[in-house]
Amino acid sequence: MNALIRLEVLRTLRNKKFMFFSVVYPSVIYLLISGTQSGAGNVPGTDLPLQAFFMVSMASFGALTAVLMGNSERIAKEREKGWVRQLRLTALPGHGYVLAKIAGAAVVTLPCVVVVFVVAAVAQHVRLEAWQWPVLTLVVWAGSLVFAALGVAIGYLASGDAVRPLTMIVYFGLSILGGLWMPAATFPQWLQNISEWLPTHAYAALGQAVETGGAPGARDVALLCAYFLLFAGGAAWLYRKDAVKA
Repeated sequence: MNALIRLEVLRTLRNKKFMFFSVVYPSVIYLLISGTQSGAGNVPGTDLPLQAFFMVSMASFGALTAVLMGNSERIAKEREKGWVRQLRLTALPGHGYVLAKIAGAAVVTLPCVVVVFVVAAVAQHVRLEAWQWPVLTLVVWAGSLVFAALGVAIGYLASGDAVRPLTMIVYFGLSILGGLWMPAATFPQWLQNISEWLPTHAYAALGQAVETGGAPGARDVALLCAYFLLFAGGAAWLYRKDAVKA
């Protein structure tokens, strides 16, 4: 399994187009959003100014872009080319394959998050305590593993031409409804009730809690852990199911 993890990491780093899109895209979106809304008040439902709120939101969105989009489409292509069939001839278990894919995707997340934070600090003058920056980076990075597992599951749930539209629906649906593009507090009450149970809402809440000087909420951590077990378990099950069909 360690050899496969190293291979996945190297393949991810060598994909320059994917790395560029994953690292630069969320920072550009952050500048567009924070630059056109210069209100001095806090974001509704939070104790954060707009620039700080969207810094975490766009870092989370960028991490989501890297791990979800990258994993799902790459796995679908590998299935079509027969690479996964070759892996099944080895002693690699289903959970080993899933963990290798998650580890490979997680490599992209760190530079993506760091670049958004640097842009926010330099261009929008976001200021935090010294201890908050590394803790915030760690929290956003760790939370992205949930969506890396989801990307693996989608890669096995759909194939060929179907994987991209399915991934885009999940990608934008979770981003918008989870409150990454706009505060969930501005949603109608019925939509807020749905948003509170989405993994993206809990994901963004982790970083927002650190920004306000607190610790991530136990409910948000528990919800993300439950989603990770669900997505990773589903991905491993789909891997074994695909093996039976092959």
